[in-house]
Amino acid sequence: MNNKIISDDVTKKATPPPSFVKLAMKNMVRKGSQSLSHLGLTALGFLGFILLVAFLGKPHIPQ
Repeated sequence: MNNKIISDDVTKKATPPPSFVKLAMKNMVRKGSQSLSHLGLTALGFLGFILLVAFLGKPHIPQ
């Protein structure tokens, strides 16, 4: 009986908790299209930011 308790404790300690990436992927699959729309908006926002920085940082060479 005592060995059973010890082996259960060992198995609980041997399995690590799920990583944040696995939890995020599970959440993304569960939410479906909402996650994809948020990912798309984030990608568009990042692309817009990069283009804005490129436009503002462009050197002005006189002709």
